[in-house]
Amino acid sequence: MRTGHGHGHEHEHEHEHEHAHEHAHEHEHEHAHEHEHEHERGRRLLKQGEGRGKALFLDAFSGVSGDMFVSALLDLGAPLEALRDALSKLPVSGFRVARGSRSYSGISAASFDVEVDAGQPERTWSSIDAMLAAAPLDDRVRELARRIFLTLAEAEGRVHGIDPARVHFHEVGAVDAIADVVGAAALVSWIAPDEIVCSPLPLGHGTVRARHGVLPLPAPAALECLRGVPTYGVDLEAELVTPTGAAIVRTLASRFTRWPEIVPESTGFGSGSHDLRERPNLLRVVLGTPHRHDGELGTHVVVEANVDDMTGELAAHALARLIEAGALDAWAVPATGKKGRPCLVLSAICGVGAADVVRSTMLRETTTIGLRTYEATRVERPRRIETVQTVFGAIPVKVSGGAFGPELAKPEFEACAEAARLAGVPVREVIAEAAAVWRAQRVSPAGRDR
Repeated sequence: MRTGHGHGHEHEHEHEHEHAHEHAHEHEHEHAHEHEHEHERGRRLLKQGEGRGKALFLDAFSGVSGDMFVSALLDLGAPLEALRDALSKLPVSGFRVARGSRSYSGISAASFDVEVDAGQPERTWSSIDAMLAAAPLDDRVRELARRIFLTLAEAEGRVHGIDPARVHFHEVGAVDAIADVVGAAALVSWIAPDEIVCSPLPLGHGTVRARHGVLPLPAPAALECLRGVPTYGVDLEAELVTPTGAAIVRTLASRFTRWPEIVPESTGFGSGSHDLRERPNLLRVVLGTPHRHDGELGTHVVVEANVDDMTGELAAHALARLIEAGALDAWAVPATGKKGRPCLVLSAICGVGAADVVRSTMLRETTTIGLRTYEATRVERPRRIETVQTVFGAIPVKVSGGAFGPELAKPEFEACAEAARLAGVPVREVIAEAAAVWRAQRVSPAGRDR
């Protein structure tokens, strides 16, 4: 198991703690592994996509590390199996992950533990990035994990004066970092909040012994990752924010505030491994809906701009970036603008909590010098994913229900396209086969009992 300063994990990159993996815990607090599929505090598991229309707040009163972030989401209700499924798709072996529990100040919290076998190779950022790009991960998981690793590698590169592609993640530290980063990406993708908000981050002081010598705290790479992030000092000789934790927050959080205006719905606590004595070594996460003041009616925001000087390629790129920024949908409509000029109306709809980052993305990625926003109310059919077994393999089918007439079923196109490519058949054949299997299951006795 990993141990270290403050949060109990090593620097996973150009420097590494000399005591990075002792395979033992010496805690002054409770620590026990739980049953893999149960929450110690009786929490229900979150459904996939349960964060849509909601904000995820990180209350980092004791800082943040990669394992604290992951364990907080596990305690919130994200399933460990979603994390394991993502890690199983990587060509990395010789390690095990587990969900455990700790208690600080009477607060029960989850831990995320990674046990790594000896003999792991050193890995550069470029090799890790290539591995993630080629792995059969869900698109959103892959994109988030690559962005977090890029933030980390760029920070390390600036500290050491080298190209990020040459940044090394040493042996055990590389596997720890992969488990934390891919695990974080998988669980965030599972919850799918509209927005991630973080509190300002506390920074301790002192030094830490690393692979190449003694480093000041906060660690130089962590501080590089925190460019633009509000921080404040505390009188603790401890590493409160690790480089991996800083990279996760810098990449995922759209804004920082002491506490956002949300209506809390569920909370979770992730734990560090060392007793800070003056404060519980915990990261609290809160999932909730943005608070609406009296007179505010919309549940969503539409962001729009008229542009008459963008190419089709640039418009397509902008729409893709808007989706990545948190828009639920983005589209372009041809129109006639001022002076009779042909133009495009670029639009994106998003949850209220994601409006700021979507607005910023539209201004950054398009040629517009202004935009407009207006509130909208979005009515959705409840939806779920069912997987059907076809002659082309397993195909996920999105099923929309509710009190709106018969259910609608649509095989997921990307999965159908990949199956069609492997089978050498037109994609419409895979779609038709998946739809037929789903319908057959609905009329079977088993289907009626579902």
